Amino acid sequence: MRTALRRVGLGLGILVLLVLVLAAGVHVAGGRKLARTYDVPAVATAAPVADEATLARGRHLATAIGKCAACHGDDLGGKVMIDDPALGRAVSANLTRGRGGRPADWSIADWDRAIRHGVRRDGTGLLIMPSNDYAPMSDEDLAALAAYLETLPPVDRELPPSQIRLVGRALYVADKMPLVPAAAIDHAARPVAPMPGPTAEYGRYLADIGGCTGCHGPTLAGGPSGEPGAPPASNLTPTGIGHYSEADFTRALRDGVRPDGSRLKEFMPVQFTKLMTDDEIRAVYLFLKSVPPREFGAR
Repeated sequence: MRTALRRVGLGLGILVLLVLVLAAGVHVAGGRKLARTYDVPAVATAAPVADEATLARGRHLATAIGKCAACHGDDLGGKVMIDDPALGRAVSANLTRGRGGRPADWSIADWDRAIRHGVRRDGTGLLIMPSNDYAPMSDEDLAALAAYLETLPPVDRELPPSQIRLVGRALYVADKMPLVPAAAIDHAARPVAPMPGPTAEYGRYLADIGGCTGCHGPTLAGGPSGEPGAPPASNLTPTGIGHYSEADFTRALRDGVRPDGSRLKEFMPVQFTKLMTDDEIRAVYLFLKSVPPREFGAR
């Protein structure tokens, strides 16, 4: 009996040791991967000019298109978005000059590095920041957005740092959770936006920087969005919404209602898309009409 108990105890001890070694390995591997740095070329964008038209454009980009408040809060002072004991804690930055916010010497280069590249000043990647969506943003729009963000009233909010815990690190090391979008961005690219207008080309630009492809996938065929707790994203190709008229599509983005009268999922950011102009909604509609039909979830 004692021999059997001794063997059980030894087996449990070995199992615990293996778990500890595995956890330590995941922690170290995850830390090394998170510490990777990214080379961002010197920004060619001029310092933003805070004239009325530029600020209006920047405000529209921050709200209707970029949906900054969805992560950073209505006052853009940052917030704890996720705090899961296994996965980790995701905290958005305080974008204002208040206590706990951006440094006093923050420049257009810093805005560019963070928004379009998802990279900190020290070259490491920002966690969860959807810069892979914003990477196609033109220099002009980036400058307008930065000009508007520079005018934000100070918000005094000191937040805890983001933290990736054991399960989150394991998924990250196994490439099952893309925590650092900077790793998937072509940092040497210099995007150019098409002329604004109700065209499919401009609709594609808006769909990219507006996060449509970020949630609905690169083919827009829907499926798991990658957001913890979020429902599967809908198929936006003609297979999924080919029966939508332009009026149906406008109603969906403005009122959150499908053609049959049912409500869209609450995760759909109608509070922001309803602020889009008629021409912008028409442009996105024309773009979605032009993409290849795909089955739900097809990549």
